[in-house]
Amino acid sequence: MTQQIPSTEPELSGVRNFRDVGGLPTVDGRRVRHGVLFRSGHLAHATEEDAAFLGSLGLHTVFDFRNASDQKLEGPDVELPGVRNVNLPLSDPADGSEFWKMVRDGETEQLREVLGDGKGADRMIASYRTIVTERTAEHSQVLHALAEDSVPALMHCAAGKDRAGLSIAVTLLALGVEREAIVADYLESNAKHRRYKVRRSDPSSAGYTPEVMELLSPLFDARAEYLTAAFDTVEETWGSVDAYLEQGLGITPEIRERLRERLLD
Repeated sequence: MTQQIPSTEPELSGVRNFRDVGGLPTVDGRRVRHGVLFRSGHLAHATEEDAAFLGSLGLHTVFDFRNASDQKLEGPDVELPGVRNVNLPLSDPADGSEFWKMVRDGETEQLREVLGDGKGADRMIASYRTIVTERTAEHSQVLHALAEDSVPALMHCAAGKDRAGLSIAVTLLALGVEREAIVADYLESNAKHRRYKVRRSDPSSAGYTPEVMELLSPLFDARAEYLTAAFDTVEETWGSVDAYLEQGLGITPEIRERLRERLLD
Protein backbone atom coordinates (compact mmCIF):
# COMPACT_ATOMS: atom_id res chain seq x y z
CA MET A 1 0.00 0.00 0.00
CA THR A 2 1.28 3.47 -0.85
CA GLN A 3 2.44 5.46 2.15
CA GLN A 4 0.40 8.52 3.09
CA ILE A 5 2.75 11.40 2.33
CA PRO A 6 3.31 13.68 5.33
CA SER A 7 2.54 17.35 4.96
CA THR A 8 6.11 18.26 5.88
CA GLU A 9 8.72 17.61 3.23
CA PRO A 10 11.17 14.81 4.06
CA GLU A 11 14.80 15.68 4.69
CA LEU A 12 16.74 13.54 2.21
CA SER A 13 20.47 13.98 2.76
CA GLY A 14 21.67 12.41 -0.50
CA VAL A 15 18.82 13.30 -2.89
CA ARG A 16 18.24 16.94 -3.79
CA ASN A 17 15.08 18.64 -4.98
CA PHE A 18 12.66 15.88 -3.99
CA ARG A 19 8.99 16.70 -3.83
CA ASP A 20 5.49 15.32 -4.29
CA VAL A 21 3.65 17.11 -7.09
CA GLY A 22 0.32 16.31 -5.42
CA GLY A 23 -2.14 19.11 -4.70
CA LEU A 24 -1.67 21.16 -7.86
CA PRO A 25 -5.03 22.43 -9.19
CA THR A 26 -6.50 21.68 -12.61
CA VAL A 27 -8.53 24.13 -14.68
CA ASP A 28 -11.71 22.13 -14.00
CA GLY A 29 -11.36 22.21 -10.22
CA ARG A 30 -9.66 18.88 -9.53
CA ARG A 31 -6.21 18.36 -8.00
CA VAL A 32 -3.23 16.11 -8.61
CA ARG A 33 -3.46 13.22 -6.18
CA HIS A 34 -0.81 13.05 -3.45
CA GLY A 35 1.53 10.09 -3.49
CA VAL A 36 1.39 9.29 -7.22
CA LEU A 37 3.85 11.66 -8.92
CA PHE A 38 7.21 12.72 -7.51
CA ARG A 39 10.23 14.62 -8.86
CA SER A 40 13.82 14.95 -7.71
CA GLY A 41 17.47 15.16 -8.60
CA HIS A 42 19.41 11.95 -9.26
CA LEU A 43 19.35 9.03 -6.82
CA ALA A 44 22.99 8.01 -7.24
CA HIS A 45 24.03 9.39 -3.84
CA ALA A 46 20.97 8.32 -1.86
CA THR A 47 21.82 7.17 1.66
CA GLU A 48 20.36 4.04 3.22
CA GLU A 49 17.83 6.25 5.00
CA ASP A 50 16.95 8.01 1.75
CA ALA A 51 16.49 4.68 -0.01
CA ALA A 52 14.31 3.40 2.81
CA PHE A 53 12.07 6.46 2.51
CA LEU A 54 11.86 6.19 -1.28
CA GLY A 55 11.14 2.49 -0.92
CA SER A 56 8.22 3.28 1.38
CA LEU A 57 6.44 5.33 -1.31
CA GLY A 58 5.18 2.30 -3.20
CA LEU A 59 6.88 3.45 -6.40
CA HIS A 60 6.21 1.48 -9.55
CA THR A 61 8.62 3.31 -11.89
CA VAL A 62 11.59 5.66 -11.70
CA PHE A 63 12.14 7.65 -14.90
CA ASP A 64 15.78 8.73 -15.21
CA PHE A 65 16.28 11.40 -17.88
CA ARG A 66 20.06 11.59 -17.49
CA ASN A 67 22.40 10.73 -20.35
CA ALA A 68 25.46 8.49 -20.31
CA SER A 69 27.77 11.40 -19.46
CA ASP A 70 25.64 12.26 -16.42
CA GLN A 71 25.61 8.69 -15.24
CA LYS A 72 29.37 8.37 -15.66
CA LEU A 73 29.88 11.54 -13.62
CA GLU A 74 27.36 10.85 -10.86
CA GLY A 75 26.91 7.08 -10.92
CA PRO A 76 23.83 4.89 -11.38
CA ASP A 77 20.72 5.32 -9.29
CA VAL A 78 20.45 3.24 -6.15
CA GLU A 79 18.31 0.19 -6.70
CA LEU A 80 14.94 0.23 -4.98
CA PRO A 81 13.39 -3.22 -4.47
CA GLY A 82 10.48 -3.93 -6.78
CA VAL A 83 10.83 -0.62 -8.64
CA ARG A 84 11.23 -0.49 -12.42
CA ASN A 85 13.98 1.88 -13.62
CA VAL A 86 13.48 3.45 -17.06
CA ASN A 87 16.34 5.47 -18.55
CA LEU A 88 15.14 7.95 -21.19
CA PRO A 89 17.95 10.43 -21.96
CA LEU A 90 16.52 13.82 -22.87
CA SER A 91 19.79 15.17 -24.21
CA ASP A 92 22.46 13.65 -26.40
CA PRO A 93 25.34 12.19 -24.33
CA ALA A 94 27.89 14.07 -26.44
CA ASP A 95 25.97 17.35 -26.49
CA GLY A 96 27.57 19.90 -24.26
CA SER A 97 30.23 17.69 -22.65
CA GLU A 98 32.94 20.23 -23.55
CA PHE A 99 30.66 23.03 -22.45
CA TRP A 100 30.18 21.52 -18.99
CA LYS A 101 33.92 20.89 -18.72
CA MET A 102 34.35 24.61 -19.35
CA VAL A 103 31.81 25.36 -16.61
CA ARG A 104 33.91 23.34 -14.17
CA ASP A 105 37.37 24.37 -15.37
CA GLY A 106 37.05 27.65 -17.31
CA GLU A 107 38.69 30.88 -16.27
CA THR A 108 36.56 33.97 -15.71
CA GLU A 109 37.42 35.44 -19.11
CA GLN A 110 36.35 32.27 -20.89
CA LEU A 111 33.11 32.10 -18.92
CA ARG A 112 32.48 35.76 -19.69
CA GLU A 113 32.90 35.12 -23.40
CA VAL A 114 30.57 32.09 -23.48
CA LEU A 115 27.94 33.09 -20.92
CA GLY A 116 28.07 36.89 -20.64
CA ASP A 117 25.59 39.35 -22.13
CA GLY A 118 22.66 36.98 -21.72
CA LYS A 119 24.24 34.10 -23.63
CA GLY A 120 23.85 31.71 -20.68
CA ALA A 121 20.09 32.29 -20.48
CA ASP A 122 19.82 32.10 -24.27
CA ARG A 123 21.49 28.70 -24.18
CA MET A 124 18.99 27.44 -21.62
CA ILE A 125 16.00 28.74 -23.59
CA ALA A 126 17.29 27.08 -26.77
CA SER A 127 17.74 23.81 -24.87
CA TYR A 128 14.18 23.88 -23.55
CA ARG A 129 12.82 24.58 -27.03
CA THR A 130 14.86 21.72 -28.49
CA ILE A 131 13.68 19.21 -25.89
CA VAL A 132 10.06 20.08 -26.71
CA THR A 133 10.45 19.65 -30.48
CA GLU A 134 12.98 16.80 -30.65
CA ARG A 135 12.06 14.59 -27.69
CA THR A 136 8.42 13.90 -28.50
CA ALA A 137 9.00 10.12 -28.55
CA GLU A 138 10.38 10.16 -25.00
CA HIS A 139 7.58 12.32 -23.61
CA SER A 140 5.05 10.14 -25.41
CA GLN A 141 6.55 7.03 -23.81
CA VAL A 142 6.34 8.56 -20.34
CA LEU A 143 2.68 9.56 -20.70
CA HIS A 144 1.66 6.22 -22.18
CA ALA A 145 3.45 4.43 -19.32
CA LEU A 146 1.73 6.59 -16.69
CA ALA A 147 -1.65 5.93 -18.28
CA GLU A 148 -1.06 2.17 -18.34
CA ASP A 149 0.58 0.99 -15.13
CA SER A 150 3.56 3.07 -14.03
CA VAL A 151 2.24 4.99 -11.02
CA PRO A 152 3.31 5.91 -8.45
CA ALA A 153 6.23 7.33 -10.42
CA LEU A 154 9.33 9.42 -9.73
CA MET A 155 10.88 11.54 -12.49
CA HIS A 156 14.43 12.82 -12.17
CA CYS A 157 17.44 14.04 -14.12
CA ALA A 158 20.68 15.32 -12.58
CA ALA A 159 19.42 18.36 -10.68
CA GLY A 160 15.70 17.66 -11.07
CA LYS A 161 15.25 21.09 -12.62
CA ASP A 162 15.39 21.11 -16.42
CA ARG A 163 14.76 17.71 -18.03
CA ALA A 164 12.66 16.42 -15.15
CA GLY A 165 11.03 19.86 -14.90
CA LEU A 166 9.97 19.72 -18.53
CA SER A 167 8.69 16.14 -18.28
CA ILE A 168 6.69 17.00 -15.18
CA ALA A 169 5.34 20.08 -16.99
CA VAL A 170 4.26 18.01 -20.00
CA THR A 171 2.54 15.53 -17.70
CA LEU A 172 0.76 18.34 -15.86
CA LEU A 173 -0.35 19.88 -19.17
CA ALA A 174 -1.89 16.53 -20.12
CA LEU A 175 -3.73 16.48 -16.80
CA GLY A 176 -5.11 19.98 -17.35
CA VAL A 177 -3.22 21.59 -14.47
CA GLU A 178 -3.38 25.39 -14.40
CA ARG A 179 -0.43 26.95 -16.21
CA GLU A 180 0.44 29.24 -13.29
CA ALA A 181 0.55 26.23 -10.95
CA ILE A 182 2.92 24.38 -13.31
CA VAL A 183 5.30 27.36 -13.36
CA ALA A 184 5.07 27.79 -9.57
CA ASP A 185 5.99 24.13 -9.01
CA TYR A 186 8.89 24.45 -11.46
CA LEU A 187 10.23 27.52 -9.62
CA GLU A 188 10.32 25.55 -6.34
CA SER A 189 13.65 24.17 -7.60
CA ASN A 190 15.20 27.54 -6.68
CA ALA A 191 14.81 26.94 -2.94
CA LYS A 192 18.23 26.93 -1.28
CA HIS A 193 17.94 23.36 0.02
CA ARG A 194 16.90 22.10 -3.42
CA ARG A 195 19.48 23.73 -5.68
CA TYR A 196 22.14 21.72 -7.46
CA LYS A 197 25.53 22.69 -6.06
CA VAL A 198 27.91 24.38 -8.47
CA ARG A 199 31.14 22.40 -8.63
CA ARG A 200 34.32 24.02 -9.90
CA SER A 201 37.76 22.45 -10.32
CA ASP A 202 39.29 25.30 -8.32
CA PRO A 203 37.85 24.81 -4.83
CA SER A 204 39.25 28.11 -3.57
CA SER A 205 37.35 31.37 -3.44
CA ALA A 206 39.03 32.32 -6.75
CA GLY A 207 36.94 29.65 -8.46
CA TYR A 208 33.72 31.04 -6.97
CA THR A 209 34.04 34.80 -7.32
CA PRO A 210 30.81 36.86 -7.45
CA GLU A 211 31.34 37.40 -11.19
CA VAL A 212 31.82 33.67 -11.84
CA MET A 213 28.70 32.80 -9.84
CA GLU A 214 26.68 35.47 -11.66
CA LEU A 215 27.84 34.14 -15.03
CA LEU A 216 26.93 30.58 -14.04
CA SER A 217 23.59 31.43 -12.42
CA PRO A 218 21.47 31.12 -15.61
CA LEU A 219 22.56 27.48 -15.88
CA PHE A 220 21.57 26.61 -12.33
CA ASP A 221 18.46 28.77 -11.90
CA ALA A 222 14.91 27.71 -12.61
CA ARG A 223 13.58 30.73 -14.50
CA ALA A 224 10.00 31.23 -15.61
CA GLU A 225 11.25 32.45 -18.99
CA TYR A 226 12.72 28.99 -19.69
CA LEU A 227 9.46 27.13 -19.12
CA THR A 228 7.50 29.86 -20.88
CA ALA A 229 9.75 29.36 -23.92
CA ALA A 230 8.84 25.66 -23.88
CA PHE A 231 5.12 26.49 -23.73
CA ASP A 232 5.54 29.03 -26.53
CA THR A 233 7.29 26.38 -28.63
CA VAL A 234 4.32 24.04 -28.17
CA GLU A 235 1.94 26.76 -29.39
CA GLU A 236 4.20 27.82 -32.29
CA THR A 237 4.83 24.27 -33.51
CA TRP A 238 1.48 22.56 -32.98
CA GLY A 239 -0.95 25.44 -32.47
CA SER A 240 -2.30 24.32 -29.10
CA VAL A 241 -1.59 22.03 -26.15
CA ASP A 242 -4.33 19.64 -27.29
CA ALA A 243 -2.76 19.36 -30.76
CA TYR A 244 0.69 18.87 -29.25
CA LEU A 245 -0.54 16.06 -27.06
CA GLU A 246 -2.55 14.31 -29.77
CA GLN A 247 -0.45 14.95 -32.90
CA GLY A 248 2.99 15.38 -31.36
CA LEU A 249 2.83 12.77 -28.61
CA GLY A 250 0.04 10.46 -29.76
CA ILE A 251 -1.96 11.01 -26.58
CA THR A 252 -5.60 10.53 -27.52
CA PRO A 253 -8.50 11.88 -25.43
CA GLU A 254 -9.00 8.31 -24.15
CA ILE A 255 -5.40 8.10 -22.93
CA ARG A 256 -5.68 11.54 -21.32
CA GLU A 257 -8.77 10.37 -19.48
CA ARG A 258 -6.91 7.31 -18.18
CA LEU A 259 -4.10 9.61 -17.02
CA ARG A 260 -6.60 11.77 -15.19
CA GLU A 261 -8.19 8.74 -13.54
CA ARG A 262 -4.81 7.56 -12.27
CA LEU A 263 -3.33 10.88 -11.20
CA LEU A 264 -6.17 13.18 -10.19
CA ASP A 265 -8.49 13.25 -7.19
